[in-house]
Amino acid sequence: MKRVILSFFICISFFSCKKEKSVEKNIKLNGPVFGTGYNIQYHSEEGINYQSQFDSLFAVINNSLSTYISNSDISKWNRNEEVIVDVHFRKVFNTSKKIFKESNGVFDPTIGNVVNAWNFGPDENKFLTDSTTIQKLMRHVGFDQVKMLPNRFIKPDTVYLDFNAIAKGYGIDVIADFITSKGINNYLVDIGGDMRTSGINKESKKGWRVGIEDPNFDGSKSYSKAITLTNKGMATSGTYRKFKVDDSGNRYAHIINTKTGYPTKTDVLSVSVIAPNAILADGYATTFQAMGVEETKTFLNTHPELKVHFIYLDDNNALLALSLNGFPE
Repeated sequence: MKRVILSFFICISFFSCKKEKSVEKNIKLNGPVFGTGYNIQYHSEEGINYQSQFDSLFAVINNSLSTYISNSDISKWNRNEEVIVDVHFRKVFNTSKKIFKESNGVFDPTIGNVVNAWNFGPDENKFLTDSTTIQKLMRHVGFDQVKMLPNRFIKPDTVYLDFNAIAKGYGIDVIADFITSKGINNYLVDIGGDMRTSGINKESKKGWRVGIEDPNFDGSKSYSKAITLTNKGMATSGTYRKFKVDDSGNRYAHIINTKTGYPTKTDVLSVSVIAPNAILADGYATTFQAMGVEETKTFLNTHPELKVHFIYLDDNNALLALSLNGFPE
């Protein structure tokens, strides 16, 4: 009789344990960073919470790359002070140089002071927004004037560098690479709607489902399109929150035309880019926002690794969507 009862309890224990193992929970962390917020999910067999490590990494990146911090490396660099930049600065510099060259200067981190002049950057009201001021500032724009050597930079003293169009994506990659280094293969790292994923969502046992935000001018958030993002980075550049409208009703994006120094007149409301990692997705999203639909189509002929989704207005102000290079439907 004891043997039967013992066997019964063993069976209950076995099925109970089996049931518990089948319910897999993600660790979910969030907090403020880069002027927005982060949401990170990952599945750790050991249940380890890495939030303090994430926050430490964010602090290091900010101290290297943020023009909003007066004593950061990039702020010192812009003031021509003695500074030894770190590996984060160098990686973002090199990726920015790659996109600058490929886009023929459409993406140019030296446009920062012109962005400030239009009150789209960290230093509002730093300059007068008039044609003479813009013309003077544009004389110092040109990423080709800056060269990085092993131990120093060659640059004019007047060049101002701003990595804000690409640093968020880099921050995502730093966190994703840290998670991977811990032997974790299933995660989603989201900062302000830009993200990178790996593996699957262990809770749903499916791929990571992410939304493409609708271009709502009232500040509300809604998502009419959702895709499965697998082992890639994705970033969205939108003009529906930061823009100017002239007396004729023309909408001008916060993306500055690097050839003219003026905000880009555009009917593109948002462009989402899927790339091998988040830094490339972030940089190209800004680039394609400035290029527009037709120029981006041509660019993608030689970049099959990039998948792009535009939301834009046609000549009748009707909302249209266009997916390119196999962007998931």
